[in-house]
Amino acid sequence: MILKGNYMFAAIYLLSMMSCGNVSIQDIVGTGETSQTRYNIETLDNPVLPQDAADPSLLDDRERTGYYYLYTTENGECDIPVYRSKNLVNWEFVGDAFPDGFQRKWGESWARPWAPDINYINGKYVLYYSMGCWNEPMLSESGVAVSDSPEGPFVDIDGNPLLNRENCRVFNPIDVNFFDDGEKKYIFWGSYKLSDDPSVDYGIYAIEVTDDGLAIKEGASKVKVAGNQIEGTMVTERDGWYYLFASTGQTLAGTSSDYRVVVGRSDNVLGPYVGPDGTPMLDNDGYNNYILSGDGTAFFGTGHNSGIVTDDAGQSWMAYHTLWTGNHLNVRVVCVDRVMWLNGWPSLVTGHPVTDGAGPMFKINL
Repeated sequence: MILKGNYMFAAIYLLSMMSCGNVSIQDIVGTGETSQTRYNIETLDNPVLPQDAADPSLLDDRERTGYYYLYTTENGECDIPVYRSKNLVNWEFVGDAFPDGFQRKWGESWARPWAPDINYINGKYVLYYSMGCWNEPMLSESGVAVSDSPEGPFVDIDGNPLLNRENCRVFNPIDVNFFDDGEKKYIFWGSYKLSDDPSVDYGIYAIEVTDDGLAIKEGASKVKVAGNQIEGTMVTERDGWYYLFASTGQTLAGTSSDYRVVVGRSDNVLGPYVGPDGTPMLDNDGYNNYILSGDGTAFFGTGHNSGIVTDDAGQSWMAYHTLWTGNHLNVRVVCVDRVMWLNGWPSLVTGHPVTDGAGPMFKINL
């Protein structure tokens, strides 16, 4: 049994007990029609990207290009760095999503592109991003850009930002996450409450967007789905439940960083989301049903997870960032870990970044 925040998960992770290498699916799920399928288990030794690569977003684009893609916050050299991989473990840098420089027609000139969210929508690669103002969050905004290729170049949508203080009345409108429930399409966004300005709302919100994902749907109204002490939301669906992942705590504070990933679920995409201990995510006093944190030794400030992708064996994986003693806690690096599902709730193998463990599984062509 593994204690995670205020609740307990029974986590059985047989693969981590196996030596990495070539195995038959028979060793994992028993005999049957698929018992002759063979897989290679990658070795997972976090971090998988040991450089400045905060706020990762993952896209499984194997059906079209053969690759997974990962996008991160600006790093001083690229506006939105783009990486690709065939196995979620070994990543290669392929360029900047905005190779000619970011040419938005709105926002503060000193804002920086943060927290990308990459999606494939109606034949286009759609990239949401935030223009974050670290010291002036009231000026932060979020936009959207499109491309015919996951490697760009992405072209910003002309006109006004997708979200700002004036058009959505939400403080610090950053960390956009797109979600398609099969009938309607939504974006989720929001961040910590750092002000008491009565002209704006605080917390995490959702609103319906147009079918192409490029604009707020006319007549749509925002719905508050989580409280004032979290950010970096990500929504996914599994077995009729909607899961809202987010991060809470202090980041970029060295060994004092207690940033961590929390989760709640709902049978409605717009909530209410609650944790396994019954605490509502709308609780403004803090929410602590967490499944991932630093280990207090090598990793600190662990959070801001990506969306969930799968490997060839159907296992769930997500990326996230963390401070790491291997580069002196100077920048946020990227880790990838398996998400397991038990009794309708997600958990991670150890609750901390895995090093030297069993990674994703991919079919071997015999």
